[in-house]
Amino acid sequence: MRRTIWAALIMGTIGFIVAIEVNPFAGLGEAIGIAMAILNLRFLDKRVAQLEMGGEKTTKLLRRQLGSNTLVRLVAATVIVFAGLFISTPLGIGIVAGLVIYQIVFVANLLKVVMSQGRP
Repeated sequence: MRRTIWAALIMGTIGFIVAIEVNPFAGLGEAIGIAMAILNLRFLDKRVAQLEMGGEKTTKLLRRQLGSNTLVRLVAATVIVFAGLFISTPLGIGIVAGLVIYQIVFVANLLKVVMSQGRP
């Protein structure tokens, strides 16, 4: 995950420089989006670690706990994006762009790991 975070920060910095030239709020929004994505990953990581250490639990219970926590984070991110759009359209679009940049980097790193493992 460290590689994903660093790559997202590098891509986000490049995107921030480009976005700030277009509109300062877009650059700010992109920085907020990248930060939200990194925090989301940290919260997910922490929550999964807590679930594993919880002792004997059924798979259904673990999925329900993780799903409800994920839903709360998704709703919070959506509210932040809509608030950004309400404040300033470039700010909201920048937040979405930051989230998208992070997801693209995450999937690219995931594909790299899968492809490096080779076929069984």
